[in-house]
Amino acid sequence: LQLVQSGGGLVQPGGSVRLSCAASGFSLASYAIGWFRQAPGKKELEGAKCISRSGRSALVGRSTLSRDNAKNTVYLEINSLKPEDTAVYFCAADQQLITSSLGVPSQYDYWGQGTQVTVSS
Repeated sequence: LQLVQSGGGLVQPGGSVRLSCAASGFSLASYAIGWFRQAPGKKELEGAKCISRSGRSALVGRSTLSRDNAKNTVYLEINSLKPEDTAVYFCAADQQLITSSLGVPSQYDYWGQGTQVTVSS
């Protein structure tokens, strides 16, 4: 059971990035999804963007989360990127989370390997 991330890279300020998180070995359709990031020099994960088990998409500020059950993949798209968005981004999934726990990284069972997003001109 694993989550494999793709996307990211170097993006200019004001640009957009779309990150993918594909599951293998299980179906994401009934899982809550969280996206977190780890900024340079920081240990803690921050910036939780989450959708519940029944959620199909969510708009959170400059970010759009969505899932494609046919592809067993979830996405995070971030628009109007700023240099402070530079971080390693992680997707996470869990089948048992209640809504109040969606933003808590320690509550997730499955994690992607992380993908670097660097916002710089």
